[in-house]
Amino acid sequence: MKVLDLQCAHQHRFEGWFGSEDDFRHQLADGLLQCPACGDVTIAKRLSAPRLNLGSAREPEAPTRTAPVEQADATAELSAHAAWLAMARRMVANTDDVGRSFAEEARRMHYGEIEHRAIRGEATVGEAVDMIEEGIEIVPLPAALFSKQTLQ
Repeated sequence: MKVLDLQCAHQHRFEGWFGSEDDFRHQLADGLLQCPACGDVTIAKRLSAPRLNLGSAREPEAPTRTAPVEQADATAELSAHAAWLAMARRMVANTDDVGRSFAEEARRMHYGEIEHRAIRGEATVGEAVDMIEEGIEIVPLPAALFSKQTLQ
């Protein structure tokens, strides 16, 4: 089993496990490898440290195989993560960042003082509770989602 450090064109790093170097090359050539974070298929192998067994000789353990259900769960988890990141990128690209004036802007739209538009920003827990009680539809999301950094 070969464990390789891989990276997509968007600089996301991840691990790949392959039966052999040929297995890795065939999967890469057939377009079967993709970044779990963004779905990019432009994958490059990175330098990685080899695993060295320098301990005392032990009796070899019987190889264990990951159950198909576990593999499916892992694939579904990676797909869900990639879908979450894609949704977050769309949300950031299609909303106006109003920063700390989120509660004020949301109220002004709710009461018809300004035209409705998609906004995002920051609100305290108290402001969010007050807006919900006023009937203003909001969706609290983690602040890291709207970081100025690359979403990974």
